[in-house]
Amino acid sequence: MTEEHTHDHEGHEHITLVDDEGNETLYEILLTIDGQEEFGRNYVLLYPAGVPEEEDVELLAYAYVEKEDGMEGDLQQIETDQEWDMIEEVFNTFMAEEEE
Repeated sequence: MTEEHTHDHEGHEHITLVDDEGNETLYEILLTIDGQEEFGRNYVLLYPAGVPEEEDVELLAYAYVEKEDGMEGDLQQIETDQEWDMIEEVFNTFMAEEEE
């Protein structure tokens, strides 16, 4: 992804991803994982905006690195199995809490 912009829309935080061809796609932020000391990065889980709640969707996960101004940042690919394992564990805990 080349860039992103976050904004609040209808009470939900959204992010617009722009691909290499300039196509913009709106995603809703499902979960943020802040300050994992082990990896030194923050993470964000996204899903396509506007999808009905009962419909299965593919989640996207990225590392999020804030720029110096603290207002914007860059999304980076997740590179290690350890990072994926941590994200999966946090996501599973989040989903279990949502079901309660």
